[in-house]
Amino acid sequence: MDESPKDFPGSATRRTSFNSSSTTSVHVTALDGIVNVNSLFTIAVFVGLSLTTPGQQSLETTSACDASIEVARNLLVFEVVSFSFFLFSSLVAQGLKLALNLINSKNVDEAFRAHINIKVLRFGMMASATGSVMGCLFLMLSIVNVIQIRLGTLGCGSKSTIHAVSALLVLVSSALIVYISTVVYAFLH
Repeated sequence: MDESPKDFPGSATRRTSFNSSSTTSVHVTALDGIVNVNSLFTIAVFVGLSLTTPGQQSLETTSACDASIEVARNLLVFEVVSFSFFLFSSLVAQGLKLALNLINSKNVDEAFRAHINIKVLRFGMMASATGSVMGCLFLMLSIVNVIQIRLGTLGCGSKSTIHAVSALLVLVSSALIVYISTVVYAFLH
């Protein structure tokens, strides 16, 4: 008797439950990754906030290259907005993760095990990813201001400032393009 696994009573339910549970595990792992990365970026935000002291001199020899109070003000604003986006992203991800874990903690034999509204899950994951991207953009802008405060303004033409800002913009923009492409691909498939 060559019976396939689908011919056994309850095997389809077990397979569906396994697939839902492993898919759920992937979602929880992805949400964990978002929360962990956002936590690292939040530390960078607080480091940047510590550099918002007024009247700080740059490492350039001429005082004309020192950043104005407006640059320090922009730094503070960009840091707060960045922190807000990272916090939004982390809270959405944590909420989704909590819902997934609570749904999966029910009895294995229940018929509705890991029944998740996939539209809500996808929307929440996209909102969390969007929050992370926006947080990265504002963090990048704030780091440009940190560079201007420490190395001299961009208008001053300091080679160190131009090289640091160029490297930051190229590398972070490239990474964001890869991240956004991956998120959009995962969302559409």
